Amino acid sequence: MTIVDSSVWIDFFNGVDNVPTRKLKALLNDNSAGIGDLIITETLQGFNNDRDYKTAISLLSMIEYHTLSNRSLAIKSADNYRRLRKKGITIRKTQDIVIATYCIEHQLPLLQNDRDFEHIASELDLILL
Repeated sequence: MTIVDSSVWIDFFNGVDNVPTRKLKALLNDNSAGIGDLIITETLQGFNNDRDYKTAISLLSMIEYHTLSNRSLAIKSADNYRRLRKKGITIRKTQDIVIATYCIEHQLPLLQNDRDFEHIASELDLILL
């Protein structure tokens, strides 16, 4: 199972052809793509067209779902954020450190197209696909 970040889903739904979207297509064919609550929100909030929005919900509803946080993971996410800040790395979006922490704690690879995850992986045990 690979968690797929909104940065890839957004490109996918916009018809972008790049390495991450090609990897996503392969994961979809293998039924090995996973998605989380925060990722669903980030992905869906950008749709303007109601029909496309409903189509996206239909597709995303078929993907293995993960609840990305709880009290323990929230604290670990804050710890990871602080650890990175002490090394001079600032993660721009809170949800990215939450997603990364979930993947680290569950030893799940993350398919992404966002430089913040590259910074996180350089210092923490985040596996990037």
